[in-house]
Amino acid sequence: MNLTSQLIHAHLVSGDMTPGSEISLRIDQTLSQDATGTLSYLQFEAIGVPRVQTQLSVSYVDHNMLQGDFRNADDHVYLQDVAAKYGLHYSRPGNGICHQVHLERYAVPGTTLLGTDSHTPTCGGMGVLAIGAGGLDVALAMAGSAYNMRMPKVLGVELHGRLQRGVTAKDVIFEVLRRLTVKGGVGRVLEYYGPGVSHLDVPERATITNMGAELGATTSIFPSDERTAAYLERQQRLDAFTPLAAADGATYDEHMRIDLDTLEPLIAQPSSPDNICPISEVLGIPVNQVAVGSCTNSSYSDLMTIAEILKGRTVHQRVNLVVSPGSRQVLQMVARNGALADLIAAGARILESACGPCAGMGQVPSFDAVSVRSFNRNFPGRSGDPNNRVYLASPAACAAAALAGEIADPRLVAVEPVGLPDAYVIDDTGVLPPAEDPAQIEIRRGPNIKPLPSRGDLEETLAGEVLLKLDDNISTDHILPAGPTVLPLRSNVPAIAEYLFRYVDPTFVERVKAAGGGFVVGGHNYGQGSSREHAALCPMFFGVKAIIAKSFARIHHANLMNYAVLPLTLVDEDDYDRFGPKDHLEIPDVRQRLLDGAEHIPVHNRTQQCVIETYLPLTDRERQIVLAGGLLRFAGKEFTT
Repeated sequence: MNLTSQLIHAHLVSGDMTPGSEISLRIDQTLSQDATGTLSYLQFEAIGVPRVQTQLSVSYVDHNMLQGDFRNADDHVYLQDVAAKYGLHYSRPGNGICHQVHLERYAVPGTTLLGTDSHTPTCGGMGVLAIGAGGLDVALAMAGSAYNMRMPKVLGVELHGRLQRGVTAKDVIFEVLRRLTVKGGVGRVLEYYGPGVSHLDVPERATITNMGAELGATTSIFPSDERTAAYLERQQRLDAFTPLAAADGATYDEHMRIDLDTLEPLIAQPSSPDNICPISEVLGIPVNQVAVGSCTNSSYSDLMTIAEILKGRTVHQRVNLVVSPGSRQVLQMVARNGALADLIAAGARILESACGPCAGMGQVPSFDAVSVRSFNRNFPGRSGDPNNRVYLASPAACAAAALAGEIADPRLVAVEPVGLPDAYVIDDTGVLPPAEDPAQIEIRRGPNIKPLPSRGDLEETLAGEVLLKLDDNISTDHILPAGPTVLPLRSNVPAIAEYLFRYVDPTFVERVKAAGGGFVVGGHNYGQGSSREHAALCPMFFGVKAIIAKSFARIHHANLMNYAVLPLTLVDEDDYDRFGPKDHLEIPDVRQRLLDGAEHIPVHNRTQQCVIETYLPLTDRERQIVLAGGLLRFAGKEFTT
């Protein structure tokens, strides 16, 4: 077996490991972050299990760090109390970005990890089968249920050679994105192997697996080898090491080869992570802001790289440079060795160890500005303003742009690769263990934390008008923005729902309320990007019956089913043109069709007087979830019987 199949087989609870078939996996660890975790823990409480059933579950605070009023702080208090009472570890504000900290302190090769964040595959850089999911799926995993998904194909990415000076791991994943696009990983796991793997340290591997999320992949994974052991030893966790690799002669469903020594610095242009070109094609574009950090590139090695490049130099007068250390460990280390002083002397502004600008939480660039970021996403509005022009680049390319005041070739300022330190600073005081006496914990709930909305059983007939018709690659940022105005409302669904499709059509909420619900039509890869289940929950809250699209992103497809909003795929993509604004649609006898096991669902366009065929293949379990009105109602019946 290849490594992916080995780990799936070792954790298989039920199902057939044939691509496309439903499988159930035992989950060893879970993680959450505060922007998605608050809702997940409300769901966990609703399930009624007194203690988490996983080997380890960690609740991180890293997104909603701006405390402009009481709401974010109240959510953090709630998360701390829930963790203490139900058996989770709680990573306090300032301790770091969930994926960076989990890689440093908790990831164990050979385990399964399910997270309420789409970039959970970061830990695949250490041989972990790490999967991003909606918060409700994670709540059920914490309650002891298996995680259900479709068996993916395994795409073997064979690496040869080694990176040249000034070319980084970020350029490796850019090359994969250039070839596959943002929808090319759907239904796949990317497994990296080959002689080139031995030249990449764990932080470099984690950069690659992190941005595999932008492909829509189920996850990405590297073997656990000598490089993994070296990283764990420096983290004083060598006892967690297990050697893992594909068996000799292992086969893959699909194959790709990358010669590392032939790669050149690449960059993602606005406004998609797959809008890749050689950096040489965009040299000289004036830059207003440079941001280094995010869960993709905020490791000790990343910050040391830019510190070495900037040492003794000054950031260009046109550029505002901000740096977000990925963890408290990283921040302490660069503070102790003098690199932090070098960054400050060069003109960098040091932000706290958190997601920060990547989630639109502060540092929004000026109007129509060019921002070069070592982040993972540059969707319109992701920076906090849809008019910004955001480029994605490696930390080295970011440093080069900060010095030149324009996009520049990082090879001109490249330093020797920064490998692993002799030892990492170990200080876990930023993580609180569960309470020794959970019965004494009383959970505090601020006034912004509202009860979970739900719906009833699926209706016999779905009817309504086309409320919105959208193009390809609509992200969850399009559906429900992030940023300091919206993120504090994550525990208040009625309030956050008011921002539904705000960047796409500011009139949408007014219209969906007036219509009492309806339908949304989309193109390919609908729902890409963040795992935020609010992008499915809020449409359900307003009565959206179904999303009709050419294709869906994996996590959002699952989230829609979890809230009984039907994700209907067009059988004939040309039928997309047969929908018009305000067309009246009807899906008669849909409940009976699903009860009968039908996979083809005809949509009657009464306005155009035509019938459009859609496809909704469901397993028996998925069918029962939709019929019950969503996963929480279905699970509630399961846990009470």
